[in-house]
Amino acid sequence: MKKLNPTIELEKQIGSQIYNALQGPVVEEVLRKTKISSSDAYWRSSMEGHCLKVQPELLPDFYRLCQEVKQQLNFDEPVDFYITGDSTVNAFSLAAEDEGQPHIVNVNSGLFDLMTQDELRFVVGHELGHLINRDTSLSRLIYFVFPPNSNVPVSLQYKIRLHEQLAELVADRYGYMATNNLNVCVTAFFKMASGLDLEKMSVSIEALLADNNRRLDYFLNDKGVSRASHPVNPIRVQALNLFANADTEESLKQGMDELIAILLKVGNSELDEHLARFMASAGIIVASSDGEIKDDEFNQILDTLASLQIFPRRYLEEIAAGDIGDTFNKAVGNILNINPGMRESLLQYMIHIVMSDKKIAEQEVNMLYNFGESIGFSEMEVAQSIAHSIQKSYVPSLESIC
Repeated sequence: MKKLNPTIELEKQIGSQIYNALQGPVVEEVLRKTKISSSDAYWRSSMEGHCLKVQPELLPDFYRLCQEVKQQLNFDEPVDFYITGDSTVNAFSLAAEDEGQPHIVNVNSGLFDLMTQDELRFVVGHELGHLINRDTSLSRLIYFVFPPNSNVPVSLQYKIRLHEQLAELVADRYGYMATNNLNVCVTAFFKMASGLDLEKMSVSIEALLADNNRRLDYFLNDKGVSRASHPVNPIRVQALNLFANADTEESLKQGMDELIAILLKVGNSELDEHLARFMASAGIIVASSDGEIKDDEFNQILDTLASLQIFPRRYLEEIAAGDIGDTFNKAVGNILNINPGMRESLLQYMIHIVMSDKKIAEQEVNMLYNFGESIGFSEMEVAQSIAHSIQKSYVPSLESIC
């Protein structure tokens, strides 16, 4: 069987996009010179002071396991392994801030009560996978620029979440490579999810895989959304199954595309998709009604779409390449069939796009009248909505004043 690449191209692309958006090279250089970031010292002090360091003279068997996994994954950078007295079934890794310093991998003691030696290999391989993939370094940059409770732009929130989820799938592949046993990975997942010793509960691997397939169908049939930093277990198990059994990179990609489509979902209802189509098509129609789509209008459409699409620009371009009028009419009809009470919101969105470039063209206003009347508003009601929006939020452009 061909040895497949453990990386996921989309994870690399999004990681690069986030890094560049956060001005990674500049910010990291500033941090190196100012020594503002002290997370490495904090975590190392915490580990050295409160945890048990894995050393050959203290924990020879687990030390040997960790070193064997490092060798199996061809990772030669220094790593300090620790065990924390914590009953929660968890582990984590931290990339060193300075080159040459050891990275940190921590395994909670609760894992040792549940996991076999091979399952621990999967866990250690997974955490080393994060270090090999360098996604923990990106996480440090994100948390510096956006500390806890910061207001992260919605579009960036979704990108960060998607990157975190894809990075977990990559790390899972390294965990598999540390064991080369899919069954071991599957039992490790379900032990971490349930906290149960599956042998004591007489649960078979066949039963676990059958249950996973049933639950995966729920997500594949557009009912479930994976919104946590880690993908849901049905996706993780199937992703590893594909990686373990695919014969070519192309067949692996085809299977993964179906799973990644679940991670790309932002909304979880039929209405959300119709709204996205309306926002894109209505935005294009309104913004171009005066002969050109200005940057302010384009950015306003993207900003609104970002609440429903992880890749709003690509989505907008796909809508623009099709029959925009047909997309618009169908979207409006579907939205009002599901929720007639959204008439006012649809009209307000179009008014908002008209005013986003700080100009109100006669063609745009006429379009608003026509649209408003088509969904049941009188001319006076549309005029009142326009007037209210002008009074509430219209600001002339600096160009028109100067």
